[in-house]
Amino acid sequence: MISRDEVLGNLEKYNLKEAKVGVIASHSALDTCDGAVSEGFRTVAVCQQGRDATFSKYFRAQRDPQGNLIRGVVDEPVVLDKFNSILKPEVQRNLMDNNVLFVPNRSFVSYCGIDAVENDFAVPMVGSRNLLRSEERGDERDYYWLLEQAGMPFPKKVEKPEDIDGLTIIKVHHKVKKLERGFFTAKDYDQFVEKSNELIAQGVIEENFLEHARMEQYIIGPVFNLDFFYSPLEEKGEKIELLGIDWRFESSLDGYCRLPGKQQVELEEDGIIPEYTVCGHNSATLRESLLDKAFGLAEKYVAATKKFYDPGIIGPFCLQTCVDKDLNFYIYDVAPRIGGGTNVHMSVGHPYGNTLWRTNMSSGRRLSMEIRKAIEQERVEEIIT
Repeated sequence: MISRDEVLGNLEKYNLKEAKVGVIASHSALDTCDGAVSEGFRTVAVCQQGRDATFSKYFRAQRDPQGNLIRGVVDEPVVLDKFNSILKPEVQRNLMDNNVLFVPNRSFVSYCGIDAVENDFAVPMVGSRNLLRSEERGDERDYYWLLEQAGMPFPKKVEKPEDIDGLTIIKVHHKVKKLERGFFTAKDYDQFVEKSNELIAQGVIEENFLEHARMEQYIIGPVFNLDFFYSPLEEKGEKIELLGIDWRFESSLDGYCRLPGKQQVELEEDGIIPEYTVCGHNSATLRESLLDKAFGLAEKYVAATKKFYDPGIIGPFCLQTCVDKDLNFYIYDVAPRIGGGTNVHMSVGHPYGNTLWRTNMSSGRRLSMEIRKAIEQERVEEIIT
């Protein structure tokens, strides 16, 4: 892990009156940039050539001679040959010379690699650098380990295919779409063998997929991604905030589910198995009697991160949950950074964040609000790792 002294040494060279918010131009970057300009910051979006038009063209910021924003949210697109070129020393130096405070998202880690993020990226990062590794499923201290230490509910793990004795989801990376899912479900060992062989033949999963697979009980119920925020700077109100809730659209699963049951069975008999590629999100709320449970989960998670990943979570995090027929939560994924569905909240906010802050409050805006507060109170080192 890069030393804290090195990161803070780089921060000391910043002119924080000219601080800008930077992000990899993917995942939740529009929410991050929208929130930043709403709080008066200029934005820097690090793009990959050929995938930059959304940020360098269509959402490019326009300002009047006084600097007031007229349209768009991306002030400075930085177009690189590849996303991981952000790791080049000269690119990092340019970001730091430009006073960029960097906001990590999942694309940043996916394209650059967790080892490089921890050891080679010297740009001051807003959030919990060391917690990002917990998202690497299968690592010794991944988020499942953390959930277990915290006594939090998650689906029961299935150790080997022969143990499958009820509906089980097999979590594995897609063979071709390297950053996507090759998930599938099976009710018993025979079905596991049948489906996995079909997916291998179709080129969806690797032949050795089990080496990196996670098999667990499939919870039947709706999905709620709980978009929380933890503020180390807050002194009067609660430090944990529920800013919003979202849920996913998954291809080809969602189209598959719209078909009559008979046609679903026919497709499966033909070897056509739905895929779980996330392609969008929508907004949701919880019945109020479940909110106490949701906050209880967040409290336990925050406490566990402080105990095992000092200094603990900073800023946004997302607990991805299912709710069963008895209204019990099960956490099936954890994002120790801004979630992937927060673009549904940008600009308009969400009922929970808006109700708390009495204005349109998205995860991106709340994040930049924290940066602004840290600068004003000369406490930026408390939100930087």
